[in-house]
Amino acid sequence: MNIKLQILGLFFGAFLMVGCANTSNKIFNVDKQLEYCVAQSSKALKLIPAVGDIPRNIAPNSKEWRYVNYKDWTSGFWPGELWYLYDFTGDKKIEKEAEKFTSYLKPLSVTPALDHDLGFQVFNSYGNGYKLTKKEIYKEVILKAADTLATLFNPKVGTILSWPREVPNMEWPQHNTIMDNMINLELLFWASKNGGDKSLYDMAVSHADVTMKNHFRPDYTSYHVVVYDKETGEKIKGVTHQGYSDDSMWARGQSWAIYGYTMVYRETKDPKYLDFAQNVTQVYLDRLPKDLIPYWDFDDPLIPNTSRDASAAAVVASALLELSTFTKDAKLSKEYLQKAEKMLIELSSSYQSHDVNSACLLYSTGHKPAKSEIDYSIIYADYYYVEALLKYKKLKEGKPLLSPLE
Repeated sequence: MNIKLQILGLFFGAFLMVGCANTSNKIFNVDKQLEYCVAQSSKALKLIPAVGDIPRNIAPNSKEWRYVNYKDWTSGFWPGELWYLYDFTGDKKIEKEAEKFTSYLKPLSVTPALDHDLGFQVFNSYGNGYKLTKKEIYKEVILKAADTLATLFNPKVGTILSWPREVPNMEWPQHNTIMDNMINLELLFWASKNGGDKSLYDMAVSHADVTMKNHFRPDYTSYHVVVYDKETGEKIKGVTHQGYSDDSMWARGQSWAIYGYTMVYRETKDPKYLDFAQNVTQVYLDRLPKDLIPYWDFDDPLIPNTSRDASAAAVVASALLELSTFTKDAKLSKEYLQKAEKMLIELSSSYQSHDVNSACLLYSTGHKPAKSEIDYSIIYADYYYVEALLKYKKLKEGKPLLSPLE
């Protein structure tokens, strides 16, 4: 009798655990998580020491931000995050701070392109600001930045040059293109539809098509970098720069592919991009650990005793929310939404910084082969985490994902 009771007790306990797990998805308080991000950013704002300083990262066991200037590829994420938090709160103090940090990046639009990251820098800052304020000066900067980015387009190759300088293993002065560059296409698409030249749209489409052809293996995993002959456009090789090996699936690289092709479908409505976005997404989802936060590279032989990358999880969560609204397959749409929810729940429950430091998230991996930013708090993880939370809130409220809340 006692044994039967014990078994029944275990059964009932398991039932309760499953019930609680299912309920956690339903009661995920997105406003609470966004309020947490507002509180963390308020702490960070008090720490910034000088005009022109922009937060980039915090080392493990430290509370000190490392700051960069406007030339750093990450410079647009902090002002972009502030714009998102202003969208959530309507707080004029946050708007003022967003305007200040955005203004630091203005020189990027009128100087020769340092590299492909103008989309990350200018569209995340001025672009987010323009959506909320409609200031013409912001639009002017975005359009100028798009024209500057266009100077890196090589028509013989059909893609934008990522690093216009000597980088190890890139066979400079040949033409290199990295997967990250997919995100910068949004700047070109937007500019072409808001007063810029139509050629910007064509460049973005060409880049997406050539990348689709050359950057992916038969299983839809991506190379980090492809090197092309700058005169003939022929593919020389596919390699990695920040991943485990040339043939591995670097987590953040695959996240850029998922986010990038989702965005290209949104901008073009060409179904081939939707199909491709779903394919590059599926191989990523199929190989995730149970908690849905990837190891920094899916092929690191040290798994599970290696670093995670919260930034990749945040990027994919944001992309999945949008992709769930595009797919015509109801089952896939549900899967994407549920996986995005679970990613946000896990990031919110196990990766938030709280009193450890003034970032939003812990445990991102920047460049492990170079022993750089391993298990750090990194600003782009925070940016995409806040972006995903905002998208989730808008989706649940039946509002357009890319429009202001009000």
